[in-house]
Amino acid sequence: MNKKLFLIALLFLSVSAFAQVKFTLQSPDKDITVTIEVGEQITYAVTHGNTCILAPSPIGMKLANGTQIGRKPVVKSAKTHSVNQTLDSPFYKKSEISEVYEELALIFKGNYKVVFRAYNEGVAYRFETQFFRPIVIENETAEFNFDADYQAIVPYVLRRAGVEGDIIQQQFYNSFENTYTHTALSQMDPDKLAFLPVLVELKDGKKAVITEADLEDFPGLYLRNEQGKNGFTAVHAGYPKTIQQGGHNNLQYRVMEHEKYVAKTSGRRAFPWRCIVISESDKELANNDLVYLLASPNRVKDISWIKPGKVAWDWWNAWNIYGVDFKAGINNDTYKYYIDFASQYGIEYVILDEGWAVNKQADLFQVVPEINIQELVNYGAERNVGIVLWAGHAAIDKNMDRVCKFYSEMGVKGFKVDFMDRDDQLAVDFYYRMAKTAAKYHLFIDFHGAYKPTGLNRTYPNVLNHEGVYGLEQAKWDNNSDLVTNEVTIPFIRMVAGPLDYTQGAMKNASKNNFAAIYSEPMSQGTRCRQLAEYVVFESPFNMLCDSPSNYKSEDECTQFIASVPTTWDETIVLDGKVGEYLVIARRKDFRWYVGAITNWEKRDLELDLSVLPNFGAKSGHIFRDGINADRVAKDFVSETVQVMGNKVKVHLAEGGGAVIVF
Repeated sequence: MNKKLFLIALLFLSVSAFAQVKFTLQSPDKDITVTIEVGEQITYAVTHGNTCILAPSPIGMKLANGTQIGRKPVVKSAKTHSVNQTLDSPFYKKSEISEVYEELALIFKGNYKVVFRAYNEGVAYRFETQFFRPIVIENETAEFNFDADYQAIVPYVLRRAGVEGDIIQQQFYNSFENTYTHTALSQMDPDKLAFLPVLVELKDGKKAVITEADLEDFPGLYLRNEQGKNGFTAVHAGYPKTIQQGGHNNLQYRVMEHEKYVAKTSGRRAFPWRCIVISESDKELANNDLVYLLASPNRVKDISWIKPGKVAWDWWNAWNIYGVDFKAGINNDTYKYYIDFASQYGIEYVILDEGWAVNKQADLFQVVPEINIQELVNYGAERNVGIVLWAGHAAIDKNMDRVCKFYSEMGVKGFKVDFMDRDDQLAVDFYYRMAKTAAKYHLFIDFHGAYKPTGLNRTYPNVLNHEGVYGLEQAKWDNNSDLVTNEVTIPFIRMVAGPLDYTQGAMKNASKNNFAAIYSEPMSQGTRCRQLAEYVVFESPFNMLCDSPSNYKSEDECTQFIASVPTTWDETIVLDGKVGEYLVIARRKDFRWYVGAITNWEKRDLELDLSVLPNFGAKSGHIFRDGINADRVAKDFVSETVQVMGNKVKVHLAEGGGAVIVF
C-alpha cells in the first residue's frame, strides 16, 4: 500500500470508530423501546408506544487516572439475552415474582460494557468494568432528559443548619425525609438536590419514576436541575476525606470534608442499576417489582430463622402508659407492661428504642441501671414476645461483630439501626456490613435515618424494613405538613423502591382543623380507619404499633384488627388509585384478602371491583369504615359486615379517611 492509500485507510478507520451506531431493545410485550446510540458518547432514549419517556440522555464515568468510560466508545460486540422465569420472594408483598425481560449487553474496547434491560414495567442500565487493578471513580454521567417541560414530584433534601461545605455538600448530610414538591422541571430549585425516587408526569397520563437498584460499594444517586432544563443530572456525595463522630447524641459520623472523587472500588465489578419505572396508569406504580428484581440474589443461605411481624413501639407515644402502680418510663416495669400487652394480642415483638443505653457514650455495652435486658428477653420469651434493640450508627459500627454476637447470644431478635443520615460510599458499605454481620448472628435489621431501599431486602432478607420516608413521627413536632396528602403520594413514589417503616397505628386521630403537633401525646392526621387501612396499604414486613399499649387496650376492636393483619403477603393487586389523591390496594395471605383504601382531604365514594382478584368468591366481608361524623371527630368508625353484590362493594371515605375490609 502506498503512503496516500495508507492515510486514506487510516482516516476511514478513524471516522468509522466514532461514527454513530444505533442499537434497539424492546420489552417482552413490545410496548417499550430503548434506543442506544454510540458516537462521541453513549446516549439512550426510551419510548412507550408513541410516548417519549426519555429523550436522548448521555451516560458514562470518569476515572481519576483520566480514563473516560463512554467517551469516544468503540463497540467490540453486542450480546442479547432473554429471561422468563419465576422467583421466590420471601418476606415481600408477594410470595413469588415473574421475572421477564430482554437484555442487551454492549461490550466496548477498553474493558467495560453497558448492560440494558427492558421489562414490561420499565427499563434499567448499568456499567460493568473488567480492569485488573482497583479504580477511583471521579464522577458519573447520568442524565435524564425529557422532551418537554413536564411536571415532576420531587422530594428535596431538607438542608440542616450548621453543616460544613458548600451549598451542595451540605445536603449530603440528611435523613432522606421530606414531603413532595410539585414543580415543572424547568422550575426546580437549582440549589437543591432531590433524593430518589422522583416521579415525572408525562404525556397520555403516563408517568416515570426514577430510582436505582443494587447500590453496593458506591454512593447513592441524587438528582439536580442546575440549568433550568427539561431534565435531571446525577450528583453523588464525594468520598469522605475526614470523618468526625458527633451529631445526635454522639451517635453519628459527620463528614467534615469530601474528596474530589466519589468512590474507590474494585476494577472488576458491576455498578448500580439506574432504572426508570414506567406506568400507563398510576395504580401500576404502587405494585412494581423492578427494584427487587434488579437486586443481587439472596446471600443468606438459611432464612428459616427470620420472622417478620409487628412490634409494640415505645418512643412515639413517649412511654405514656397509665392505670398502673409504677412510674412509667425507660425501666423494666414499663417494658414488662409492653411485653404483656404484646403477648395479650399476639404481637411478635417489643422494641427498646433510644434510652436503654447510656446517653452520648455510643457504647451498647453501657446499659442504664433501670434496664436489665436479659431479664426482659427471658420475660418476653416466656410470653412468645421477642425483644428488638435500637442502636445508633456509631455505637454499633465500632463494635459491630461483638455487639451482634453478645446480644444474639442473649436472645435479642434484631436491631433498629438509626442515624446514618448519609449515602456516600462508606455509608453504603455500612449497610452491607451491618446486614451481613446481623445475618451471621441470626438478627434482623430495620434501618432508620436511612436512604431509600435499593433491593438490599432481596440480597439480605434479614433486612426487613427501611425508613427513608417522611413518616408519622413528624406528627410529634410538625404543625405545618400535610401528612394526609403525603400518605396518598408515597405509595406511588417512595414505595416503588421498597418497604417503608411509616410507623402508623395512632389511636388519637384528628380532622384537618383539629390537628396539633404534641410531642409527648401525639395524634395522627385523618381518621381512625385511615390508620387501620395503612397496615394494608403500606408495604412493611416489620410493622410498628406506634401508640401506647394503654390507648390500644381502650380501643380493643381496632387493636385486635391491627394485631391480626399480616406483614408479608402472597399476592398484591392494586384496585385503583391516583397519585396524591387516593389508593385502593388488595393483598392476600393464605385464603384471606385484605383491602385497604385511603384518600386525601377530599371525601370519596368508591365502587370496588373485586372480580380482578383471582379465585375471589366471597359473598361478604368485615369492614372498618369511617363513621358518619368522622369528618368532625376523626376517631368515629363503624365495624360491620359488608355484602358483596356482583363482585362489587361500595365504600365511602371521609375527608382524610380510610377503610379496610377482610374477605
